[in-house]
Amino acid sequence: MNAQSTRFTVLQRALHWLMAVGILAMLFIGVGMVSTVMPKYLPLLEAHKTLGIVILLLALLRLAVRFVYGAPALPAAMPAPMKLAAHLSHYGLYALMIGMPLLGWAMLSAGAYPVVLYGGIRLPSLLPPNAGLHALLWQAHVWLAFAFFALILLHLAAGLFHALIRRDGVFESMAPIAGPREGTTPAE
Repeated sequence: MNAQSTRFTVLQRALHWLMAVGILAMLFIGVGMVSTVMPKYLPLLEAHKTLGIVILLLALLRLAVRFVYGAPALPAAMPAPMKLAAHLSHYGLYALMIGMPLLGWAMLSAGAYPVVLYGGIRLPSLLPPNAGLHALLWQAHVWLAFAFFALILLHLAAGLFHALIRRDGVFESMAPIAGPREGTTPAE
């Protein structure tokens, strides 16, 4: 991506919005899964595990694409604390998009639960069975899911802030379709 570009590539935008839908679905499936003892639990668990691995793979792909194509520069007029917050929040999002599925996989492994995805795909165990470690990883998975949801809400709020208040081109850089600002440089 050259320095003049004001938008992410089509691939980057497609991955962003595909993952946004997948991650929100994952969070709601997770809440539904842990709040039921009905027969729906097992299908929700299988969907949660499968979607988690899909998100992990997409996040790794997205990170590789980001290294190859980079990102549009943030507007020069954006205050330094906002730029720092943007960078830190993106590091946090990537860490959670990659870390949460790995944590879930490790948690199931420590609990001696098989990790079987749709289609009967069985993943190898990451850890030996250990009840204490399983309990610790389960707690970490739950609390990090809350943190992930909070970070997603912050990310959404920041996107709306840039789109509706600052109108500085930041939202448009990741918008799924081109808006009226397409081809223009973000406000300086």
